[in-house]
Amino acid sequence: MIAFVSGPVAALAPDSAVVEVGGIGIAVQCTPNTLSDLRIGQEARLATSLVVREDSLTLYGFADDDERQTFVLLQTASGVGPRLAQAMLAVHSPDALRRAVSTGDEKALTAVPGIGKKGAQKLLLELKDRLGEPLGTGGPAIGRPVASGWREQLHAALIGLGYATREADEAVSAVEPQAEAAGAAPQVGPLLKAALQTLNRAR
Repeated sequence: MIAFVSGPVAALAPDSAVVEVGGIGIAVQCTPNTLSDLRIGQEARLATSLVVREDSLTLYGFADDDERQTFVLLQTASGVGPRLAQAMLAVHSPDALRRAVSTGDEKALTAVPGIGKKGAQKLLLELKDRLGEPLGTGGPAIGRPVASGWREQLHAALIGLGYATREADEAVSAVEPQAEAAGAAPQVGPLLKAALQTLNRAR
C-alpha cells in the first residue's frame, strides 16, 4: 500500500499529476480540486490509494487523509468503484458527503454523474453507518479559490467525468454569470456543482 507520495510536481493533466519521487515519475489520478492546488516544479504531498486490477495498477491522489479515507469507504458500497468514488469527491468534500448521507439528501448524491435517484437511495442506506457524522459545521466545503483559468479547469473536469465536449462547453457557458459574480477568484468546486446540475436538467 502506497500511503502517500511526496516530491516536485513534474506534470499536470486534466485528471492527473506526475510527482517525481526518487527520480521516478509517479502518475496519480486526482480530482480537479486537488489538482488546482498543484503547480509544476513545486513540492507536493498527496495522500494516495492504490487500486489493483488484473490489467492495471492505478494510484489515486488526495489533498489529505480524510479524502483518501472517504474514497476507500465509498467503495465499500455495492456498485461504487474507484471512478465513481472519485467523481463523488470531485463534486462534494468528504464532510459534505457525510452530511448528505446523515441527512438522507438524495439530491446531493444525484448531482454526481452516474448516480440516479434509485442509486442515491441505495447509497444512502449502505453508507449511513460507514461514513460517520460530519466533522465541521455550516455549509459544505466544496472547492478552493483559483486565481485564473476556471473555464479550462471546469471544462477539463467535466470531460474527465465523462461528458461530451459539446455538453461541457454548454455547461461552462451556463455558469459564467455565477463565476463573474464571484469576482476575480471564482471557486471551481461550486461552479462544477452548478454545471452538473445544469447538465442533469438538460438530460
